[in-house]
Amino acid sequence: MLLACLLVVAVPAGTVRPLALWAEEPQPDFPPELTQFVPYEGNPLFTGAGPGNWDEKIRERGWIIKEEGQYRMWYTGYSSARPDLMMLGYATSTDGLEWTRYEGNPLYDQHWVEDMMVVRHEGTYFMFAEGARDRAHLLTSPDGIHWSRVGQLDVRCSSGEPLSEGPYGTPTAWIEDGTCYLFYERQDQGVWLARSRDMRVWTNVQDEPVLSPGPDAYDGELIALNQVLKYAGRYYAWYHGSGSKPAEGARQWTTNLAVSHDLRHWKKYPGNPVLQQNQSSGIVVEESPGRFRLYAMHPEVRVHLAAERGPVKR
Repeated sequence: MLLACLLVVAVPAGTVRPLALWAEEPQPDFPPELTQFVPYEGNPLFTGAGPGNWDEKIRERGWIIKEEGQYRMWYTGYSSARPDLMMLGYATSTDGLEWTRYEGNPLYDQHWVEDMMVVRHEGTYFMFAEGARDRAHLLTSPDGIHWSRVGQLDVRCSSGEPLSEGPYGTPTAWIEDGTCYLFYERQDQGVWLARSRDMRVWTNVQDEPVLSPGPDAYDGELIALNQVLKYAGRYYAWYHGSGSKPAEGARQWTTNLAVSHDLRHWKKYPGNPVLQQNQSSGIVVEESPGRFRLYAMHPEVRVHLAAERGPVKR
């Protein structure tokens, strides 16, 4: 804290300056605690349960939070017997590494629940997820275990007109100062931003994407935003992207980072991609103040730990 203009401090060069004239070092847009990670040697942490189980396979973005010393994970599971329905699963951990499936799984199987994220606000858990045909919908819960479906999100253009027909998926919510913000993608062609006061009607802040593919190859064709984090006075977006699909083989995805001062204008991290090797649906969890873990959630759960720790064994 700056005390007074009369307080002075000596510097090595022998000059004397008022302490109040010293400027604080500017904080970097992309601090190392959000960009430098090393893979955990025990990966993958969590996979599908195998044939014969409702969650034979898992997919897309799941969600992990640390709450009262416990790590809580919600995930999407499905089976080859019911490929037409994505169901909601739940697991817990004391350390975020070893996970135990909830005995009452699936938590919810009455509607398609995929690519979800969870926000706790005023004592209620809000889950934003993809539903049938990649339309975003909302569920609520008093405890994170028992979920009720509110319904499909009503997202509109800035004019108030309904969105054009088609999917609007990978919903990511941020709540601040009485306003709810919703990021969503349309066929991964860009990320749009809408806002709401009541979580019933969402209106675009603009009808153009706030985050678009490119210009670099790692996210040159497709993009979707997974998480927003506010840290050191800035907003950070974890997103995944993909370049051109190879002539043979599956499309490859990367996990990336961008920064903003207003949720609307974003600058991509020059060191992107943060994760390669087809690791996507990335989110960070703060394990202790200023110390983060980066989880990749698709097609299995992997974790990358703070870089200074080095690879960690089980």
